[in-house]
Amino acid sequence: MKRLKIIYLFLIFGVIMSCTDDLNVASEDPRTVTPEILFTSVEGYKQALAGVYGNLSLTGTGDAGSSFLQGIDAGTSQFGRTLWYLQDLTTDEVVWTYENDEGVAELQRNTWTATNPIVLGFFSRTMAEVAFANDFLNQATPELLASRGINDPDDVAEIEIYKAEARVLRALAYYYMMDVFGKAPFVTENDPIGFKGPQYNRQQLFEYVESELVDVIPALKDARTNEYGRLDKAVAQMILAKLYLNAEVYIGTSKYAECMTQCENIISGGYTLNTNYLNNFKADNHTSGEMIFTLQSDGVRTQNYGATTVIINGQVGSLEANASEFGVGGWGGALRLRKQMVQKFDGDPFVNDVRNTSSDNNGARPIDIAVITNAAQGHILSKFSNISAAGVAGSNSTFVDTDFPLFRLADVYLMYVEAQMRKDGATNGSNVKNATTQSIGYFNDLRMRANNGSSSANVSAGDVDLNFVLDERARELHWEGHRRQDLIRFGKYTGGSYNWAWKGNIQNGTSISDNLRIFPIPANAIVANPNLTQNQGY
Repeated sequence: MKRLKIIYLFLIFGVIMSCTDDLNVASEDPRTVTPEILFTSVEGYKQALAGVYGNLSLTGTGDAGSSFLQGIDAGTSQFGRTLWYLQDLTTDEVVWTYENDEGVAELQRNTWTATNPIVLGFFSRTMAEVAFANDFLNQATPELLASRGINDPDDVAEIEIYKAEARVLRALAYYYMMDVFGKAPFVTENDPIGFKGPQYNRQQLFEYVESELVDVIPALKDARTNEYGRLDKAVAQMILAKLYLNAEVYIGTSKYAECMTQCENIISGGYTLNTNYLNNFKADNHTSGEMIFTLQSDGVRTQNYGATTVIINGQVGSLEANASEFGVGGWGGALRLRKQMVQKFDGDPFVNDVRNTSSDNNGARPIDIAVITNAAQGHILSKFSNISAAGVAGSNSTFVDTDFPLFRLADVYLMYVEAQMRKDGATNGSNVKNATTQSIGYFNDLRMRANNGSSSANVSAGDVDLNFVLDERARELHWEGHRRQDLIRFGKYTGGSYNWAWKGNIQNGTSISDNLRIFPIPANAIVANPNLTQNQGY
């Protein structure tokens, strides 16, 4: 089967509503079931676990426009979409044409406030993931299993694996809360119903996520041995690697050696680079051995206005009439590239680089975007597609079959290179070129893949400093939800050392203040939980 069968979220709405009242969670479906009905077998627990995963893809139990978060629109609360908006739309990678869409203009112009609906949507959806995981764990205690007649050792062992996966999903949610907001209300399965969690700061969240993942890894399935769509040891190791790579930002302490160790663990887990770069972004990308964890999308079973539906429909140009090239109807030029992203591929080494899918429509499109709402300005991208590697269109021309690559192996290679260089003394702003033979090997594996097996664009240690690595991350990982975090880690997101088009609401870019390295706590969230305080500068 292509993917983990997501049993729609109504299977556990009735179970979680009582412990998520501060999020205004409401059931939309009369098929809501009680714990006594759902949790009577291993299969029932697996269905409930699918709901915990499903919150990362779906927004409600109705059609794609439904949302179980009361007062929050599906389009501003789908997890992958809001993550992508916060991590990429706020950077040098992309602009969204339709600035009347709620919250978009403030994000891409770096003028957001605590009332931005997309910021609220991400906060609420991510904390809903915590609530879903907590309730699943509450329903899977040894006492409850025994009371429900689940005593077979094999069944109990299987549910223990499900519990381990739920813990990782909760840790993933807290990792993103730490990265995006710098704090979060902290609630676990041990807290009473209706508990308003205390505010955890970055240090506390870092320590929790780290300890939780280290503790749970032995209980997870080995890399690549779980069914597609479910996580394994490598996913937990990837979150740890991200945690350690950004530790100086999060807690002021470097953990680059630890990052390297986790990267090595993942690399040894059996994942392989897809020989065709673009096959990682097509309708059958679930078959790619490079994918470590994805946000699932299915044009029939999991219809949603998520990241890949937005990206692929948004790629369709207003001038090009190229919707059929991507297997979608298209949204008339919604997405375009900022000039600085296009320029990452300037120069002879990138003439044949397959990662460069930008187009100026034979000169019809200027590289500069003078008016964001003018869909004819700026180059367009064709990286993602709702057509399979074999040329078969997806099952739906609006809602795509292409999964969003949250974590993939190429990122691990570049994380290892950066961590090794920083561990050995390279710092932001320096021109230290200290990549080891191993690091250069990983770097060139990506370069050769990008050049169809040719070594013409390969590099040596004397070519690679940290700025070089940052640019390569943009070339390899653009539009995959990493750019904001990368720019912050390299000291180029705020301030004026690196400006991009429309940064700070100025066409050619301008300096922005350091408080924008984290987003504000939504005003509604502070009202719901008085333990929360606003971030500085908002």
